[in-house]
Amino acid sequence: MLRNLTFFIIRLMGIKKIFSKTPVDYEKLRKSDRKLPPKRFLKKFSVESLDLDDTKIYKIKKADTTSKDLIIFIHGGAFISGPAEHHWNAIEKIVKDTSKELWLIDYPKAPEYNIHQICQNIDWVYEFATQTLALSENITLIGDSVGGNLIMTLTQRLLEKKKEIPKQLILITPVFDASMSNTEIESIAEKDPMLNVSGILSAKEMCANGLDLKDKTISPLYGTFKGFPKTEIYIGAYDIMYPDAKIGVKKMQEEEVDVKLIDGAKMPHIYPLLPVLPQAKKALQQIIESIKE
Repeated sequence: MLRNLTFFIIRLMGIKKIFSKTPVDYEKLRKSDRKLPPKRFLKKFSVESLDLDDTKIYKIKKADTTSKDLIIFIHGGAFISGPAEHHWNAIEKIVKDTSKELWLIDYPKAPEYNIHQICQNIDWVYEFATQTLALSENITLIGDSVGGNLIMTLTQRLLEKKKEIPKQLILITPVFDASMSNTEIESIAEKDPMLNVSGILSAKEMCANGLDLKDKTISPLYGTFKGFPKTEIYIGAYDIMYPDAKIGVKKMQEEEVDVKLIDGAKMPHIYPLLPVLPQAKKALQQIIESIKE
């Protein structure tokens, strides 16, 4: 009953309608962006912001935090929008319950920027973090949707360049394949209350700027996962990203990655960030426990 009500509210918000049009109306989608931390953050946490090239970094921690660990949160939004309210809500609970410093990365978006420029900004953020605050072995990367995509491609580049990688990746309904060419997606599209293939594909094409959507720069499924750190993947079965995630997990297993799939039965896209659902609360708590370990 609660799941049906949640799905109804998601549809009522009109997100799927936005993602049903080509080209996707990114300006309309951005109306729900929340670019600044909620005011309550200033009472609860120490909050700093800084600009690194075209990226805004929000550093959030408890005032008495002494942990040397760092969480880097790369938000989703189809490469064209974000962060949104649900990102801040999840971050609030993560920082409160883990007592670790967290950086929210508001990277540049398409269509004003392309995937190469976005990835370059992500690379700079990671390098800045390792040089100024934390060893890579103290860094946890979290990303939802295309945030998960950007985390995977970052890790692939680090391995290619023989650089130090983070200690773990937490991927929330990540985008493995930007081409959306998996025929199994069609059987899930009607069940997905949030996303539609046409709009998602339009957003990816805006970001790719002519690059083949099966290029590993924007589709980590076509790169290698060999050498990846411990990885957790949270994905709902009613998410059009689900079929590609299953392929991605299988490939990771074949390449000897310590990967764990947390399968959300009948759950939608980014379900761990929708805490009204019992399964979502459980998933977010599991993420927090993984970070604390």
